[in-house]
Amino acid sequence: MKSTGIKSHTSHRLSALGLLVTIGIVFGDIGTSPLYVMKAITHVNPTYDADYIIGAVSCIIWTLTLQTTLKYVVIALRADNKGEGGILALYALVRRLRHKWLYVVAAIGASALIADGIITPAVTVTSAIEGLRAVNPSAPVVAITLVTITIIFVVQRFGTDAIGRCFGPFMLAWFLMLGVLGVLNIGDFPGIMKSFNPWYAVKMLVDYPGWFLVLGAVFLCTTGAEALYSDLGHCGRLNITVSWIYVKIMLILNYLGQGAWIIGQGELSASVNPFYGIMPHWFLVPGIIMATGAAIIASQALISGSFTIFSEAINLNFWPRLKIKYPGALRGQLYVPSINLFLYLGCVVAVLLFRTSARMEAAYGLAITVTMLMTTILLGCYLRHKGLNRYVTGLFLAFFITVEGIFFAANAVKFMHGGWFTMLIAGLVCSVMVIWYRASGLRKRYFEYKKASEYYDIISDIKNDHEIPKYAANLIYISHSDTPQMVESKVLYSIINKQPKRADHYWLLRMEYVDEPDTLCYNVDELVPGTLFSVGIKVGFRVQPMLSVCLRQIVEDLVEAGRLDLTSTYPSLRRHGIPGDFRFTVIHRIFSASSSCPGSDRFIMSLYEKIRYLGISDQEALGLDTSNVTVETVPLILNTRPSRRITPI
Repeated sequence: MKSTGIKSHTSHRLSALGLLVTIGIVFGDIGTSPLYVMKAITHVNPTYDADYIIGAVSCIIWTLTLQTTLKYVVIALRADNKGEGGILALYALVRRLRHKWLYVVAAIGASALIADGIITPAVTVTSAIEGLRAVNPSAPVVAITLVTITIIFVVQRFGTDAIGRCFGPFMLAWFLMLGVLGVLNIGDFPGIMKSFNPWYAVKMLVDYPGWFLVLGAVFLCTTGAEALYSDLGHCGRLNITVSWIYVKIMLILNYLGQGAWIIGQGELSASVNPFYGIMPHWFLVPGIIMATGAAIIASQALISGSFTIFSEAINLNFWPRLKIKYPGALRGQLYVPSINLFLYLGCVVAVLLFRTSARMEAAYGLAITVTMLMTTILLGCYLRHKGLNRYVTGLFLAFFITVEGIFFAANAVKFMHGGWFTMLIAGLVCSVMVIWYRASGLRKRYFEYKKASEYYDIISDIKNDHEIPKYAANLIYISHSDTPQMVESKVLYSIINKQPKRADHYWLLRMEYVDEPDTLCYNVDELVPGTLFSVGIKVGFRVQPMLSVCLRQIVEDLVEAGRLDLTSTYPSLRRHGIPGDFRFTVIHRIFSASSSCPGSDRFIMSLYEKIRYLGISDQEALGLDTSNVTVETVPLILNTRPSRRITPI
C-alpha cells in the first residue's frame, strides 16, 4: 500500500510559537464572551444587589472550571482521532460500535454547532460595534455591523494566511487587555473576590427566583468550549492546555472587574455595557477597535470551523458533495463557497431580525447546549470503548448530562425570545444530515454485486476482439465495492452488454472513506495481468479526493515499477511513444418509481433525490476532468417484496 504524500499532524510540540498561534485561533469565541455575558446577567435582574452579582460571577468561574476546563481541556482533548478533534471526529472514533443510533447524536450535535456558527459572528460583531454608542449615541450600529460582516465573508475566498499571522499577537494583547482592565476595577468592590467560593453561586441560585434565566446568561461564558475541542488538530493538546491557563486567568480577572464595577456603580442604565464601562474614557476608542478585531477573529474561527465540519460531514455520508477550494498554502485550510453564502445570509438575517446584541443574546446559547449534550454522550461511549470502568463512565455521563441538562432547560426559556431562530437552522441542517445518511446506506444496500472472477475471460476476449471499436486505451469505472473480488453488476453491464467497450486496460477505482482524518493511500490488485486492475483508495474524512490527480500518480508508480505499459497500442502513436488516453465512466443511479419497498424507504429516497441538488455532480466532486467523463444513468430499484409475475393466457 502506498501513500500519496499527505502528512498527518498527529502531534504538536509545546513551544512559544505554538502557544502564540493557539491563542490566536482557538480562543476567539470564548475570548469575546466578556463583551456580553455580564450585560446579559444585569438585564436578567435589573434590581440586582451585591450578593446577586457575586453569585453570578461565581457561577461564571465554576462554569469555566467544570465545563470548559474539566470536560473539554482535561477530558475531551484526550479523545483525539489521529490528532483531530470535534464532534464529527469523535463520532468517527465510535461509529463502529454496536450503537447504530449514534449517527443521529452526531448529526444533532454538528447541526447545532453550525447554527451557533451563524449567530456567533452576529452577536460578537454587534456587541463590539455597539461600543460606539458610548462615544456617539446615534452611531449606525446595524449598518456598520452589516458592512463588517460582509467584509469578513468576502475575504474567505482569498484565504486567511496573511491575516492569520496577526491573530496570535493580537489575541495575546486582547487577553492581556481583559486582565488589566479587570484588575484596575476590582478595587471598586474588593468583596467580589468571594466569587471563588462556590457557596455564593449556590446561594444566588437558591435566593433568586429567576435563577433559570441567570444560568441562561451565565452559560454564554463557555459557548466557545466546543470550538476549542474542534481546533485540536490545528494546535495540539499540550498547546491548548497550557495556553488555556493564561486565557482563563485573564477572563476571570475581567469578569471580576466587571462585577466589582457594577456593584460600585449601583443601578445601571439598560444601555450601559459593563465591558465598556470598566474602560477609562480615553481608552474607549482603542477598546472598541480591539473588541471589533477580536470579534472578527472569533467570527473567522467559527466560519473556518464550519467549513471543516461540512468537509467532514461529506466524507462521513452526512451531506451531499460540495465544491471545496483551497485558497491558502496551509494544509487543511478550506473554502466552501456554498456554505460561505449560507452562513453569510444567516448572519445578515440575524442582524436585521434582532438588531441589538441584547436581543441576539436571547437566541444565543440554546443551540450550543445541544451540541455539548451530544458531545457528552459520544464521549461517554468513547471512554467506555477505551476500557474505562462502567461506573466511572456512568458518573461522568450523569454529572455532565445533569449540568448541561440544567443549562439546556435554562436556555430553553429563550426559545420564544429568539432561540427558535438557531433551533430552526439546526433542525433544517440536522434533517438533511439524517436523511442523507439513511438514504446513502439504503442505496448501497440495494447495489447488486457479482464475482469479478466469473467475467475475467469475457473482459479479456473483448479486449482482443478487434471487431469492436476501441472505446479508450484506459477505461476507468468508479466502484462502490468493498473488495476487489466483487464488482457491481451495473459496471459489468456497461462494459459487456450496454455497449461492448474495448480497451487496453480496465480500471476499477474503489473509494474507501476511513475514520482517520488525513489518510490518503492506495493499493493495486492486478485481477487480469495487463488488463484489469482494481485500485483501492483510502481517503480520510478531512481529505478532498482528486481522482484524476491520484490516478495519474498511481499510474506513474506502476509504470516505474514495470507493472504497466502505458504507451498507446495504435501503431502510429506507439511509434512516437505517445501514451494512451483515459476515459472515466460514472454510473449514476436514480431511484426508480417502480421500486417495491415500504413507504418510509420510498419517502427517504424521494427526499434524497431532492437534497441531491444541494451538492455538485459526482464527477466534479471527485475531481475528474469533465472532458473525458461519461455519465451513464441507470435506475435504482428497491425491491423488498416479491414482484408479481405476469402469467400466460
